[in-house]
Amino acid sequence: MSELLIERGEGTLRITINVPERLNSITTDMVNQISDELDNADGVRVAVITGVGRAFCSGAVMAPGAANAEILQAADRLIHTMTQAPFPIVAAVNGLAAGIGSSIALACDVQVTKDSDYFLQAFINVGLMPDGAANELLAASIGRTRALKLLLLGEKLPNIEGERLGLITYAVPEEEWQPLVDKTVETFATGPTRAYAATKQAVNSASLSQLSETLKRETIGQTELGTSADFEEGVAAFVGKRKANFTGK
Repeated sequence: MSELLIERGEGTLRITINVPERLNSITTDMVNQISDELDNADGVRVAVITGVGRAFCSGAVMAPGAANAEILQAADRLIHTMTQAPFPIVAAVNGLAAGIGSSIALACDVQVTKDSDYFLQAFINVGLMPDGAANELLAASIGRTRALKLLLLGEKLPNIEGERLGLITYAVPEEEWQPLVDKTVETFATGPTRAYAATKQAVNSASLSQLSETLKRETIGQTELGTSADFEEGVAAFVGKRKANFTGK
């Protein structure tokens, strides 16, 4: 079974994360494959990223030592690719979006979510800092104070609240979700692609002006934190489904 399903239609590229048995957690290879598909998208006028099952993406595959250079480099590349792609990218968020999954959804240009689900930046709960440009994506959308609350406390953000705060585009009842995804994709697939691209680049240049620096800072911080005792304890607690006993080391 392929971990990523790739479908190309008339001006569309659909990327589906297909590992529902682990809530669509992703590996370095999967992240790089998504970048490859977006980089080699001749004729594409809109891309869609979604998942199978009850999660959009629950983050990176979690294991001791998982905060490594390879996954960070892959995430850096993907976020740059997404924000620079010359066409709109729609996040069809079918369920939970956590960790790097949350960053992938937020790096899309439009998010269509279900009002019963939530976003979660849970890095702090395993002794890490956010990556995937989450620090800038959140601050640019909802401001420093709200971003710090979500990132430092690792709280769930219901999609309804995320829409109200301006973090995501739409949070709708489940029965309205697929029709709205289809309508949004059709709008972009038949619209003025070059104008969409120019507008996207102008907005991202203004609101994400420190993106490269943010990703570099996250890579340095995450690499250091990946060797900490708190990260080792955080992963062990996560795997053991217990409360972590952090020591600050």
